[in-house]
Amino acid sequence: MYKNKNLNTPLTIECKSKLLDLSTPKIMGILNLTNDSFYDGGKYNSINKALLKTEKMLDYGAEIIDIGAYSSRPNAKHVSLEEEWLRMEKTLQIINKNFPNILISVDTFRSEIARRCVDNGADIINDISAGNLDNKMFDVVSELNVPYIMMHMKGTPQNMQKNPSYECIEKEVSEYFYSKIKYLKNKGFNKIIIDPGFGFGKTIEHNYKLLNNIEKLHFLKLPIMIGLSRKSMVYKVLETDQKNALNGTTVLHALCLSKGVSILRVHDVKEAAECIKLINFAKNHL
Repeated sequence: MYKNKNLNTPLTIECKSKLLDLSTPKIMGILNLTNDSFYDGGKYNSINKALLKTEKMLDYGAEIIDIGAYSSRPNAKHVSLEEEWLRMEKTLQIINKNFPNILISVDTFRSEIARRCVDNGADIINDISAGNLDNKMFDVVSELNVPYIMMHMKGTPQNMQKNPSYECIEKEVSEYFYSKIKYLKNKGFNKIIIDPGFGFGKTIEHNYKLLNNIEKLHFLKLPIMIGLSRKSMVYKVLETDQKNALNGTTVLHALCLSKGVSILRVHDVKEAAECIKLINFAKNHL
């Protein structure tokens, strides 16, 4: 890994035989294979549709494609490991075959799914629970030696929005990450990216308090990914719905980029790429 001198965070992370370059912010395009995701559930649960969506996101500027086969929206239905793998397996294999040079992330909290996916071409593991829902996950990612995105979540997708509370959210999130990062680094594993987990066990007020203090997470000296695309923290404040939350999402993306975020996880790649381009241009002309 090479460090960003300004933030002391990694500029590059090895992903098997590929390299994730974080010298400028990157886009992770969301590919949901579930029927019940909060925004695009059911749209891409056939292989052909998934391939077309992947190609479109890559054309617009996505560097990473994040494939998910387990819906983590609030109150989502729990699915078995084998059902998750059934949804994932063929699509992952075909995307890897058709786009061999891209970075593929897999959105799963299960260590066995993580292992199977890396064996079938995945480069990155994106875990909403940071190991809390599978106590084997840390051992598995350390063994596989692929980048690991750990997210903050209070509870599970089934109960996380039932009256979440914090005394000081930015402090609690920082401490949550600190202990887990220390554990992984003691095992000799350093390929870590953190995600503050907007909307996962947090009220709208919690989300904005965390957003306003996100730069405080830089003390962990790791890249930060954020995922707030079309979430309720956007559309509820604007008194609209997911379909009309793109402009609000872009505004918050710009704010996060100004605070040093490295990866945007998004549904709308074209607009996110334009946001990054403008922010970078402005920074280069101070």
